[in-house]
Amino acid sequence: MKSCVWLGLLCAASAAFSQTLSLPPRATNAPTGSELVQRLTPLTLEAREQEIFAQVTAGNVPEFLRRLCPVAVTSVIGDKTNTATFFVTPDYLAVGSDADYFFTPVTPVTAQRIADFAGCALPTRKMVDIVHAAAEVRLAPTPIPPGQQMTTVPEFAKHDGIVKTQRATFLKSSPLGALVAGHKKDVVISTKLAESPGKVAIYGWHQTNGAPIQPLYLGHTATWVDYSHGIRLVSETIKVNNEQRKLGEVLADPNLAGLLSDEGAFSFHRYETNQIRRSSASQPDVGFHAATTHFTLADFKPKPRFEEQTLSFAIEPGVKIQINAPSSMPTNREVLLVFYALPNGNTTEQTIGKLLKPGEDWHYDIQHIGAQMRWLRQRVPERPIVLAYLENSLKSWPAWRKQHGDAGIPAILNTAKRIFMDRSVKVVLTGHSGGGSLTFGYMNAVEAIPDDVERIAFLDSNYAYDGALHANKLIRWLSASDQRALCVLAYEDYVALLDGKTFVSQQGGTWGRSQAMLKDLAARIPFSHETSGGLRRHVGLGGHVQLLLKENPERKILHTVQVERNGFIHAMLAGTPHESDGYVYLGARAYGNWISPD
Repeated sequence: MKSCVWLGLLCAASAAFSQTLSLPPRATNAPTGSELVQRLTPLTLEAREQEIFAQVTAGNVPEFLRRLCPVAVTSVIGDKTNTATFFVTPDYLAVGSDADYFFTPVTPVTAQRIADFAGCALPTRKMVDIVHAAAEVRLAPTPIPPGQQMTTVPEFAKHDGIVKTQRATFLKSSPLGALVAGHKKDVVISTKLAESPGKVAIYGWHQTNGAPIQPLYLGHTATWVDYSHGIRLVSETIKVNNEQRKLGEVLADPNLAGLLSDEGAFSFHRYETNQIRRSSASQPDVGFHAATTHFTLADFKPKPRFEEQTLSFAIEPGVKIQINAPSSMPTNREVLLVFYALPNGNTTEQTIGKLLKPGEDWHYDIQHIGAQMRWLRQRVPERPIVLAYLENSLKSWPAWRKQHGDAGIPAILNTAKRIFMDRSVKVVLTGHSGGGSLTFGYMNAVEAIPDDVERIAFLDSNYAYDGALHANKLIRWLSASDQRALCVLAYEDYVALLDGKTFVSQQGGTWGRSQAMLKDLAARIPFSHETSGGLRRHVGLGGHVQLLLKENPERKILHTVQVERNGFIHAMLAGTPHESDGYVYLGARAYGNWISPD
């Protein structure tokens, strides 16, 4: 005999198995649900999904959704009893705050990307049934007459209002955070997806008596999204027979799959997104990981020199991240996570640098960010410095942004940040040459520069500065805390000659963009100005804002010289007590002993 007993919500689940949604904290200035409705309404489906993904992965999710609800089930087959507890969001995916949130229907691909990022999966049909049976609050389905409008944001918002009115009648007895079901169809995983590629599987919309309105249905393409769809996230870590297991492993096990599936065992349990891919055969040593992997410090590989460890992975579309961390990472120390966007045409290995041997590519000897970072770690041991190199397949961040836009940039950075989510983390945004474009793209994608960003530095890389887009954001960010710093390094590039000719305009190069930035900032921030040795120093906020502009009477190309000659070191230390301690900006290399021999 085969029987199943729903045990329902485990209100007294042990603290050892309690779980929260793995997302960054919500920024105090993040847009509300109502504001996002206005922002999303005019967008195309693709742009809308990018914006929702960016908001969720930046942490713009209500607090009440973050503590996952444990749901238990027991399966008895013959004389064998198996038990499982899985953990789900108390309601469907929403963006905004507790006071003003918006349920966000999305395509299965975006839902899977969000689930991957948060360490979650999507439910099976049987899991949806279990959740409804266990729910503390069961809302009656409220269909809206079908029509073309059902796939539009205004219709999403209309249904959102209906559901919130229903939910309000239960708030006194069951406040936000209680498990709720019945008000949406679930986007689910199904073994039938193997026979229906490019489709979305939906199921549920249970009536209060437990009968679903929507049977399992795969008739829509994966681009179909309407107001009735909801995304319930399920933690990948579950408890089976009192042991922690991975959801995918349980679904793939014929002896255990029946706990969570009424379709038998699953050969796969996700929609394909290619969110994170493995390395190519030509890069066997960098340790790329599969799409469902969620990185921790345990995934880093030790390096033979300099007491450091590394992790590399790739994210679609076409982004490679290589992270270098100290080998010792005490849990009680704040992490300084530095994002270094690569210059045009350079690889990560060239950016890291090494001792140049005869006949080797000169690109390995023009930045030495690896050696400058090692020097910084020894000079400033107060907190671990973690450096994330950001490379893209086009070898140009301006070209990458032109092709892919800015909305997904915060998610790229958050993929690295979440590795250290169990620690206090501060962020530095920096880069050389076209790498500065990524910083401006990030600024374009967020409503305001987040509070965890403590330093922004442009190493001859502020070509993309636009006062109308960036000045006020920079000023508000700098004015909010005396712990923040901005450093700009540039030179008189418009007079420099390449093959006897100039190559940038007076306004379009970093000299011109720095003059424009200085003018915009000086309207709100007092600056001092001095020139010494051909270096113009414009300093504000007690040294926390520095624009160092090198004159160029000899009309040389000093683009990489500014980085090589301790530029990264100075960009990291400008305005701190360590500024100019043991190095001189534009002086001899201070980091020679820290250059790797290979």
